[in-house]
Amino acid sequence: MNTKTVRIQQLNDEFRQRLTGGIAVMTPGIAALGPMAVERIVKTVQVFDDFCHANDPWQEHDFGAFDAEGEKVLFKIDYLDKDLRLHSPDPSDPAVTERVITLMLAQEY
Repeated sequence: MNTKTVRIQQLNDEFRQRLTGGIAVMTPGIAALGPMAVERIVKTVQVFDDFCHANDPWQEHDFGAFDAEGEKVLFKIDYLDKDLRLHSPDPSDPAVTERVITLMLAQEY
């Protein structure tokens, strides 16, 4: 794994575990599960560590899937520029990258 990939993985893990240093959004399907379910889902995302080649082929820890509340839940971290308009020019550099994590039901993908 190259140094940029290692740095992206570290930044993604920090963001996912703390949900600080970026933007977190949820889809209507997640919100409809109610506040207690959302809290449990967020906690599951924060401790998620089931990264493998099938769900993490680039080894960036930017995607995960798990079962919760009787649903398949997905999370995805995207890398945008600071204006939130384009893809980040360098996801390993927090100075030019805004991380956005989206929580969604698999059926909403």
